[in-house]
Amino acid sequence: MIYEDVAPERDEVDVLFFVVGDILYGTDASQVLRIERSLPNDLRVPELGALRHGNRALVFDAPEGEGHLMVDAIRGVRPVPIRDLRRLPLVAGAAPFTVGVFLDQERPVMLIDLLETLNAQGRH
Repeated sequence: MIYEDVAPERDEVDVLFFVVGDILYGTDASQVLRIERSLPNDLRVPELGALRHGNRALVFDAPEGEGHLMVDAIRGVRPVPIRDLRRLPLVAGAAPFTVGVFLDQERPVMLIDLLETLNAQGRH
């Protein structure tokens, strides 16, 4: 994920930013195979918030094929300095798919692991 896959000589990681409802999230862009129009059976994660339209899906590798996470919008990909990423401590009580936070111009962006969204919903 965002922290483990970064080579020691790299000082940034590409983060894909996406929106669910009114909330901006980020994920390691290397997890995303492609972005598609969503389908009715695509994964919805209530813990991320209520979808407004859910007309996009992030497609990622999963043990049994591909996972499709329904989202409202894609805000782009950009390199983020590793020094600006923060892990969430276990005592924070965050969902298992939440791996950290990025402070983007004083606004926190929750970073999630896409594969863990499947595990959190009992799909794998």
